Formats: sequence, C-alpha cells, structure tokens
Amino acid sequence: MLELVQNAGPVMIWLIVAGFVFCECAFIIGLFLPGDSLLLTAGLAMATTGHSTASVWGLAVAAFIAAIAGNHVGYGIGVKMGDHVLAKQDGRYLNEQNLHKVKQLMDRHGFFSVLIARWIPWVRTLCPLVAGAVGMDKRKFTLASVLGSLIWAPFLLLVGYYASTALSEYKWILDWALRGMIVMLVIGTIIGIIGYRREMAKPNVTVDLDE
Repeated sequence: MLELVQNAGPVMIWLIVAGFVFCECAFIIGLFLPGDSLLLTAGLAMATTGHSTASVWGLAVAAFIAAIAGNHVGYGIGVKMGDHVLAKQDGRYLNEQNLHKVKQLMDRHGFFSVLIARWIPWVRTLCPLVAGAVGMDKRKFTLASVLGSLIWAPFLLLVGYYASTALSEYKWILDWALRGMIVMLVIGTIIGIIGYRREMAKPNVTVDLDE
C-alpha cells in the first residue's frame, strides 16, 4: 500500500483528496468520511514521497476549491428541500436532533457558524444543507464558505506536510506513521461507507426546521 502511494503521481493524489473533500462537504455520505485524517495523511504522504513544495501547494488550492464547491452543492440541495428536511428515524447523524442543533448554531452565530462548522466533522456536512434550507443569505454564506474552507482544508494539509518535512531526519518513523495513517484511513472509509448504507436504509422522517 505504501508503494502504491509512493508511485502515485500528483494528479492521482489531487483527485482522491479533492474528491473526498467535495463529497464530505456536499453529500450526506460526508457524515461518515474521515476528512480531517485524509488531509493530514495527504500532507504526510506528499512529504515522504518526494513531491515538490509547489505540488503540495497546488494540492492545497485544489482542496480549498473542492471544499467551496462542495459547500455550494450542499447549500443548493438545502434550498431545494426548503424548511422541511428529510432525516432518518433513529439515524446516527442524520437525525432530527442533529439538524436542530445545527439550526440553533446558525441562529446564534449566523455568519460565524459556517466558519465554526468546518472544525466539527458531522456539522461540516449538515451546515450547508441547513443554511440552504433556512434561506441564509447566499452572499454571506459564500463569504463564510470561502473563509472557512481556507482555514480548514489547506491548513490541515500543509500542517501534515511541513510537520513531516521538519522531521525528515527520522524518515523511518515517518514511513511507519504513513503506513499506520493509511491503514486507519482505509478502515475508517470502509466503516464509514457501511455506516452510510445502514443510515440510508432507515425510514425517512420530515424535520420542520422552523419548529
């Protein structure tokens, strides 16, 4: 698996990272994807496999754009749903309680709730959906989305990269750390997909966000 990562070109890594980030911000499956771990792992992988600094910064820009695009897709889905959002009965994440928690967060903090949401995994996915459903001003949402994306995806990726670069003298430790993180990422993704399938199999319930 490590050899596969080492032989992967920048474009392949960009597609995987950008695809993960986009899905986590745009679709319900993002509730079950390990986005933070992926960004840190990608930074570590880029550092330990000899990719140039320019390539890493290019990946950071790609992740940034993917996060913004994903947020806007999620917002658009929320607009189509309106105030009545579909949730899952006894759902683990996509449930009435969590949707109302996100709504309350937005009522209290408005613009800043979109920034805060970037650092809370399940809220990160539900926030754009709820913002669109309750009719948050699109210009404010767009600005908050851009700023939130900037302080999340590129930040974590570059932290992983530069922290690994600073420890380049201990390459054997970094190699084992990368192996461990890749294994955990793969396992986490598989568990997430299974969890998503189970969540989607549960009965739908309609949540009125105005209540």
